[in-house]
Amino acid sequence: MEKINSVQKWVPFDKFLNNGIIKLKNNSYIKIIKIIPINFNLKSDLEKEAILNSYKIFLKTFNSDIQILIQSSKENLSKHISQIKEKNINQNNKNILELSNNYIQFIENFNQTKKSSTKNFYIILKKFPENKNKEINELIEKNLINNLNDEYFILKECIMRCGNRVVEINEKEESKKIIKSFLLNRKNRHFD
Repeated sequence: MEKINSVQKWVPFDKFLNNGIIKLKNNSYIKIIKIIPINFNLKSDLEKEAILNSYKIFLKTFNSDIQILIQSSKENLSKHISQIKEKNINQNNKNILELSNNYIQFIENFNQTKKSSTKNFYIILKKFPENKNKEINELIEKNLINNLNDEYFILKECIMRCGNRVVEINEKEESKKIIKSFLLNRKNRHFD
C-alpha cells in the first residue's frame, strides 16, 4: 500500500508566532515585512542619487540573511468598470457619458494589452540558532525572536531612508494569508 504524504510534511512551516514571526521546521525563524515602494521614476535626478546612495549604504551595512520577494498578480478591473457603468445609468449629460464610455474602453484595452497587475514587495528576515543541533527551548526561542525584532527595526530605518514605507506584519492570520498567497501563486505557475 502506497503511503500518502500530507501537505504539512512538505510545507516548511512549524508554527506561526506573534509579531509576524514564523518558526520553520529546520528551527530557523523568519519575519515577513511588507514594503510599499516609492515611484523612483517620478523623482528628480538629485533625489534618485540620494535614494541610490541610501540603498548602497543599506546593502553595505545590513549584515543579516534577507530574501526579497515580489508577488505579482493580475488586476481584476471588472468591479471598477461595473461601478462606472452603474453611475452612467442616471447620467443625463451626454459629454460625461461619452467620457465615461471612452474611459471604460481605455481600461479594457489597456488591461488586454498591458495585462495590468498589482505588485506586493516583501523582505523576509531569517535567523538561525547559533547551535543548530541544540534543542530549541523557550529562552533560545525568545532570544531569536528578540534578534529578529531588533533587525526589523534596523531594516525599517534603512528602507525608510530610501523613501519607502515599511509595514510590519503583526498578526498570525496576516502572516498565514501572505504565505498562502505565495503558495497559491507558485501552484498556478508552470515550471520547466
